[in-house]
Amino acid sequence: MDGNQFLANLKNDFRRGALAQRDALSVEARADAAARIAAASLPVELPRGVIVAGYSPINSEFDPFPLMRALADRGATLALPVIIAREQALIFRVWEPDEGLVRGPFGIFQPSSDADEVDPDIVLVPLAAFDRAGHRIGYGRGYYDRTLENLRAVKKITVIGIAFAVQEIETVPRLPHDEQLDCVLTERELIDLRSL
Repeated sequence: MDGNQFLANLKNDFRRGALAQRDALSVEARADAAARIAAASLPVELPRGVIVAGYSPINSEFDPFPLMRALADRGATLALPVIIAREQALIFRVWEPDEGLVRGPFGIFQPSSDADEVDPDIVLVPLAAFDRAGHRIGYGRGYYDRTLENLRAVKKITVIGIAFAVQEIETVPRLPHDEQLDCVLTERELIDLRSL
């Protein structure tokens, strides 16, 4: 087994453990956490029209919709990711909080193909686990790593991981393609890594 395969296996173990912690949270605890984050201020400027990409939560993921609605009330333009194909970066389409969504790949809700495609300024990223150095473990398909690499090549973006505090682990094993978070926002705190 080579080093990368060893790290990938280790990430799988950490992913399972962190997801079990997340799954164990009550519905009330999840809703309270989402409300807390929605009431918090983001560590970035929000000029009118700034494009903020969130995500449609699946399973026990942190629900970013209350935060996204609060950001829209402050003048942000919202977007959600769309899966085009396996092994490709995500694209983002504009979404209004009162608009319906269509079911896409993996059962994830996304804007319809009629919605405009945009490049976000701020990306709210789901995750399975994170550490205090801004490394994350996703679901192992690499969609966000490819997407963030592409976006960072064309513009300055701020990437904020959204998670429950119980998803924190001491150290995330890093692979060469892993993209780092600029901040992590949990119901307990903001970890801002941009000045490190």
